[in-house]
Amino acid sequence: MLAQSAVSTVQSITSATDLITSATDLNAEAARTIDIVLANDAHAAFVWGVLDRLLDEPNCSVSGVTASGFAAIQAAVFAYGLSVGGRSGARTALANFWRRVSHASMFDIDRTSLLRSMLEQSIELQTIRDENCPVKLRVVAVNARADAVKIFSDEQLSINVIVAAAAVPFLSPAIEIDGDLYWGDGDISQLPPAASIGACHRVVVSGKPSIFMARCPDRSFGATQCVTGCAPVHSIFDSHYRAGAPLLVRPWIDWGELTDIRDRGRQCAEDWLAADLSSTDERPAKDCRSQYT
Repeated sequence: MLAQSAVSTVQSITSATDLITSATDLNAEAARTIDIVLANDAHAAFVWGVLDRLLDEPNCSVSGVTASGFAAIQAAVFAYGLSVGGRSGARTALANFWRRVSHASMFDIDRTSLLRSMLEQSIELQTIRDENCPVKLRVVAVNARADAVKIFSDEQLSINVIVAAAAVPFLSPAIEIDGDLYWGDGDISQLPPAASIGACHRVVVSGKPSIFMARCPDRSFGATQCVTGCAPVHSIFDSHYRAGAPLLVRPWIDWGELTDIRDRGRQCAEDWLAADLSSTDERPAKDCRSQYT
């Protein structure tokens, strides 16, 4: 099975000590427990950088990832790597995936087949579906017939679902799932507010400075916290997203250019981590949000 090579790669670089340390970090009471939303317009290598920086932070744990567009593939790789190899495993899984992207882009083959092949080499689906997976993955795709957004999770997740989320409407063929056709570009603006579990923060990674979350109906102008305890929402966006957008349709993706965009994502995540997030819930907020770029 192709995924077995990815398992070996991740596990070979992760020592037993690192696995124990990572498990302790994930299960211990953390200063920041976050729920991540990866918007479809977020440049993928920028997303890589944000996730890579968050993995460096011992006092920051990720409870779930909701992803649309190409970011859905990265979210699956992130969840899989974290499950089998802890923080170091997730970091290595993401780097290995992007090496595959850079290499495979040299070949003139169907984009959908390319994405499917890279995904199958990078993850083992059942590991992500398992209830013991440290990150709950949700994938957003669009019904190509009804133009309705659907969120797939748990046993609904499949290779087809993740590839469909990454399929560009009208440029890539829609993917059949349970008798219906799906592709990407899902609008995540109407996702419900994140329930605050252990002072959870919701972090939206996007390509432009806007918040995609529906406003919490229970938070008023003067309220310090809403009745249902929704999570504060923060936005990390790439101010250079237009320059990076064409990368995945080029015949060659330069590794140096990819890592430059990754480093920009790391820096934006660094700015968010450096902020005093605990103060967000202490001051009146209309939209429960702050932005970092």
